[in-house]
Amino acid sequence: MSLSGLVTKVGFMNKTATVTVSRWVVHKQTGKRLIRSKKFLVHDEMNQLRMEDSVLIQNCPPISARKRFTLRKVTSSPEAEREEAHARLAAEAAAAASGSSQPENVAHA
Repeated sequence: MSLSGLVTKVGFMNKTATVTVSRWVVHKQTGKRLIRSKKFLVHDEMNQLRMEDSVLIQNCPPISARKRFTLRKVTSSPEAEREEAHARLAAEAAAAASGSSQPENVAHA
């Protein structure tokens, strides 16, 4: 069984992350939609998960007393995408700075 969820807690336990899996339920009498969620402890062998990552988890034999799921795939990672964008901008700025041989603030007489 595979579930998709959002990483809500990471870094407090080694090789473990908490993933919240949410689902929609329709109330029998009122017909309103409700959000039901459950937290699972997930085994993250490489300690690669970060907060707000969207992940796919899969059940497995018990790893510890409460850990019954392993990480299958990271579907999206906003924090990693942000870091890649910052690194790309820094590389472009460094290339632009090394490409210009004259300082910009020098007055020519």
